[in-house]
Amino acid sequence: MNTTTTKNVCGDKWYLNLDKPEEALKVLGFIAIFVIRTLLHHAMKPLGQPYLTTDFAIGLILGNLPKFREAFAGPYSTTLNNIIEFGMICHMFVMGLEMNPSVLLRPPTKDAFIAYTSILTTFVLAFFTTPFLHYTKTAPFVFSLALSLMASSTGSPILTRVISNLKIRKSDLGKLASAAGVHTDMISTLFYCVGFIFFPTEKPLPRPLQRFFRALLMFCLFLAQVTFTSIVSPIFLNWVNNENPEGKPLKGSHLVMSLAFVVFICSFPTWPPESMYNPILSAFTAGLFLPNQGRMSKWIINKINYLLSTVFYPIFFFWVGFIIHMRNFDIGDKMAYARFFALLATVIIGKVIGTVLCGVILGYHIPETASLGLLLTTKGHFHVYLAALAIRTNRVKNTTGAMMIFVIVLTVVYSPFVVMDIIKRARKRVPVHIMALQWLDPTTELRVLIGLHGPHNIGSTLNLMEICHGGREPGSIFYATDMVELTDEIAATLKKGGGGVQSNESVTITDRSVTEMRESITAAVNGYGELRSEQGVTVRRMLALSTFMTMAHDVCSLADELMVSIIILPFHKRRNPDGTLDSGHDGFRYVNRKILKNAPCSIGILVDRSFGQTEEAWRPGASMDIAIIFIGGGDDREALAFAAQVARHPAVKLSVIRFLEDKSSQNAQKRSSILNRASVVEQEEEMKLDDECFAEFYERYIAGGGGVSYMEKHLTNSSETFTALKSLDGVYGLVIVGRGGGRASSALTTGLNDWQQCPELGPIGDVLSGSDFSHNTSMLIIQQQRTRGQLEGLHDDFTIL
Repeated sequence: MNTTTTKNVCGDKWYLNLDKPEEALKVLGFIAIFVIRTLLHHAMKPLGQPYLTTDFAIGLILGNLPKFREAFAGPYSTTLNNIIEFGMICHMFVMGLEMNPSVLLRPPTKDAFIAYTSILTTFVLAFFTTPFLHYTKTAPFVFSLALSLMASSTGSPILTRVISNLKIRKSDLGKLASAAGVHTDMISTLFYCVGFIFFPTEKPLPRPLQRFFRALLMFCLFLAQVTFTSIVSPIFLNWVNNENPEGKPLKGSHLVMSLAFVVFICSFPTWPPESMYNPILSAFTAGLFLPNQGRMSKWIINKINYLLSTVFYPIFFFWVGFIIHMRNFDIGDKMAYARFFALLATVIIGKVIGTVLCGVILGYHIPETASLGLLLTTKGHFHVYLAALAIRTNRVKNTTGAMMIFVIVLTVVYSPFVVMDIIKRARKRVPVHIMALQWLDPTTELRVLIGLHGPHNIGSTLNLMEICHGGREPGSIFYATDMVELTDEIAATLKKGGGGVQSNESVTITDRSVTEMRESITAAVNGYGELRSEQGVTVRRMLALSTFMTMAHDVCSLADELMVSIIILPFHKRRNPDGTLDSGHDGFRYVNRKILKNAPCSIGILVDRSFGQTEEAWRPGASMDIAIIFIGGGDDREALAFAAQVARHPAVKLSVIRFLEDKSSQNAQKRSSILNRASVVEQEEEMKLDDECFAEFYERYIAGGGGVSYMEKHLTNSSETFTALKSLDGVYGLVIVGRGGGRASSALTTGLNDWQQCPELGPIGDVLSGSDFSHNTSMLIIQQQRTRGQLEGLHDDFTIL
């Protein structure tokens, strides 16, 4: 009778019965975790703290409240442990999936060199110091190995998140820290996987021969998992990806088969009961050797990461707080404090010594490499789990284990402050500039984002790609971006899941008109990319699917992410069959104006009258007459830089036309009055920059035999400017002009503003696009952006090493 009663009581407690107050408390507890987590994270956002810090603080407090401890005692504790183990399996699988093990087979790069050296110095220092502090009394040698490996590792997901949140991911130090962190994380976790085979955490078998055969079995299963995953998974996932092209919903049967395949490769090393292989490490190995490219892999990463960040991590730290029973914390244990400071010092000193030694060899500055070492001390969720597991399995005392977790969390807490210090030093040392063609390093590839409204932009886009590349040696990357308005009709057809080119993150477009439009554009631009790939041209497809209110923000964010030098947008007016321009689209006009104001790089607006209908510039025997009008100012200098790119193309006949203000005495008074209305120093500085920029261009492309023709027109006022522009009517297929920002003297354009119809084109561009001018001449109006990045005076891709 008693046995039956006990069984029923335990059976009634494995699920939630909300009619009981103690059951409702569990639900309220989890709701409180999510609500407080969000509020606290926003409060700590100015300090740059990641979610791990706030999750730990909340979990530590709630996990030690008596009511919650009583509510989750007994069978619920086992259920919570099972949830945590399953969540860690997912965490380690995705962590492995986001890594690339092929780098281990290549010659070590700078980031790999730094990772290996910092691992070695920290491991050696920790291994020779931890035994003297007596962290544990059970298997001290094995525990010292595990603790030393944990000290020398890095939590790459947390480090990458901190670097991204504080906007240094594009800097040289940010790239190096991210890459070295991933290397360190991958190597140390692989060592855990191999070490577990020879030093399992379960109770050792009594006979050495039995231990040998079990280790041999686990090692064979490990090799079988690596071999099978490396060979079979690319074949299987490529088949799934080919059967589910981007832009179409994933087939349910293929999705189920893919998930079943993933479960199989993650779990089969744990099937033999004699192996005792850890399922968490098995999941990491499976993820590491799965291909991380392709639609299915990206879908899995997105879905699991979303589940982990929104649901699992808050529960995980509640479990950690539950494991750290603060009532059992011995405040008077002096040895525990010694272990805390010794472990923290070992982690910091070991990493800093390793990175500084590498930095000296590689020629980096010592303060920056020391900061890099501090960043590489950052730990993550897996390390917290290992420390909490040591407490739960009684490997260490509660106080010692809590101190280990405090050290791990502290490495995360100070990482944002290290990044802030890097930014502070960089502001003092790095010159500020913007993403623009004028300052593009000739040894780097050219990156251009070209917007398309529809298939009618295909011809002009292909010709723009061709003349922009112009045979550039480092190569060019063009991001052909479809700008599609998100209407209610399109929104109703969106499907969750899929990712890929025809989607915004995890949303798939199923609207037929949009998919057909995108397929026709994709076929054209990809065909051009394949045709010109041997000449260094790379074409990639992008999509800005937004309402007109948010499309400009999305395009600017995309340009910033891709680090392009210029965005080229179609004019909001389309060409009619008779060659005139229609009334235009107000939505795209709004988008163009917003991008002109907020873009992180230079912007060009193409008024296409015949540029898309002319002969294809890459065909043999093709010829294009192109002119650049130079008056002065930052926009004109950027237009000149664009013309320099175009001048390299063999099919382009470039003419440079410079409008100069007549310096005759009868105009001296007018020029003086203009200069008096603005700062004379600024005007003179702009004119000096104009002369230097033009002199450099003249020497290289005109006087140096670059095949570029040149003419000057001396003008006195805007009326003569209009006449000069009219004389160019119908002579050129494309005219490149600056929008007009930063011009030292506006005497040549002052009157042109009075009848402007499209201010976004500037005075010269607006005149040339008017109905009075040739219907066969297209215009490209260029503006050099004057923003300075997101770091308040420091551009995102700064160099400090």
